[in-house]
Amino acid sequence: MKLTSEQIFKEYKDALIFKESLGSRGMYEQNRINERFFIGDQWHGAKCGNERPLVRHNIIKRIGDYKMSHILGSPVNVVFSADGITSTTAMRKGISSQKKEFALGKKEKFEGEALNDEINVVMSTLGDYHKVTAQRTGFERLCERALRNAYITGNAVIYTYWNSEILTGLYGGKEKNIPIKGDIECELLDIENVFFGDPYEENMENQPYIIIRSEVSAQDVKREALKFGCTTETIDLIDEKSIQGKITLLTRLYKEYNSFGNYTIKCIKSIEGAIIRPEFDTGLHRYPLALFTWEKSKGNIYGQSEVTYLIPNQIAINRMITANVWAKMTAGMPIMVVNGDTVTDKITNEPGQIIKVYGTNEDVAGSIKYITPASVSESFDTSINTLIENTLTQSGANEVALGDSKADNAAALATMRNAAIMPIGLIKNRFYGFIEEISRIWVDFWLTYYGNRKIRVSDENGVWYMPFNAERYKDLIINAKVYTTSGAPYSDNEVLNALNLLYDKGIITKEQFVKRMPSGIISDTDGLITEINDAKETEHDRT
Repeated sequence: MKLTSEQIFKEYKDALIFKESLGSRGMYEQNRINERFFIGDQWHGAKCGNERPLVRHNIIKRIGDYKMSHILGSPVNVVFSADGITSTTAMRKGISSQKKEFALGKKEKFEGEALNDEINVVMSTLGDYHKVTAQRTGFERLCERALRNAYITGNAVIYTYWNSEILTGLYGGKEKNIPIKGDIECELLDIENVFFGDPYEENMENQPYIIIRSEVSAQDVKREALKFGCTTETIDLIDEKSIQGKITLLTRLYKEYNSFGNYTIKCIKSIEGAIIRPEFDTGLHRYPLALFTWEKSKGNIYGQSEVTYLIPNQIAINRMITANVWAKMTAGMPIMVVNGDTVTDKITNEPGQIIKVYGTNEDVAGSIKYITPASVSESFDTSINTLIENTLTQSGANEVALGDSKADNAAALATMRNAAIMPIGLIKNRFYGFIEEISRIWVDFWLTYYGNRKIRVSDENGVWYMPFNAERYKDLIINAKVYTTSGAPYSDNEVLNALNLLYDKGIITKEQFVKRMPSGIISDTDGLITEINDAKETEHDRT
């Protein structure tokens, strides 16, 4: 059945209604409130006036910053493998030597190797290429923003798409003069703009369709419409529907199966009332979106935000601290009562002010007095601190985890901290699964769009290019696995001490020492390594 814009917009509006029914306020309003509380706008709409100091003790941001920094604190490394392909320790030793031959130009293509060995080299190289792609797409920054989105709204979505205009710096053709263009790009989407066909299905790949809403420049939509042969009526409709030069564009992704039960991802783009780009086959075998949920909801693909349930505690803390501060200010600067008949000058309450009083001594004695404020219970401060401490503890961000606790020795502190951060491990594992899903999506793009081209590698051999024939590997089932260092992050001094110990014992060389030094300690480490190697060669020549 051919899709129409009316059908697509009906699906979109039905999904919109579902989102607005989530929780007591709906997804959109709740997410706006969560955002305000996170950034510190925590008295919005309270109508408390401007007379009192409205204090904010932002525990929501402190908890979020701590958890996000802990999750991002360990560098990750993505390793690819192909199902059904043997990879032994002996084989892995041969991989390094083959990659070195490609890097040195001794080898231009795979020739004579067993297919098993070739695939192992390719899988290892894809791990290196993943780092190159991550750097080009700004993946690290995207992950930081995704974590922030997930903490505030419960969800984060990274969308990968093909940009056919990206220059790769490579050239093809017989004369090697035709630029090879096109590569993947990534975009962080707000969950408010992503709509799932079945919100009760938790598995992304089981979704019947996914709709992405974009507020796009009307001029850009016109250009795309003309590119794909839209009529004059459609072009005129774009102008009618646009508001301040923007128009709502829906991108619908869905799976289409053939008679053999195989499928590919298809795509269609529409504005309200017209199709902008007719359905086309992306060639992909996975939805190009990865979803990360901060806290999963059973029977619902949309996750839960921790902020939503911290807001009542945050309000109580702010109110209690504000009341406490106001009480202390009132005690220090009590309310003054002035007899207007005997005191006619303006009272400024400035230190040293001379106040003229007219009348008898009795009038002077009774012209001004202070109202003694009600005393504040000493337990009030304790109640505030207890509420803050309990909120942090229940959120897994107690004083040990935050580094506010003291221990008799470093080993005891490390043990306490490791125990404190264990609950975050569940969120961290979900985040690593999120990165693995994005990596599998990237592989899908590489196999579908790259054709026969060279891929850029940056490793211990330097920067080099390896031939990659996507057609040759398209039927492989390729897995992605995230590996990371465990434990609490170490300071630069601790890293240097460990390196010094390894070097003194002869376990590592000078070059290995310099390569693993914390960044920023010494500038131009590459130049230093070159000088170390030059000194070795000079010493070798002398002997």
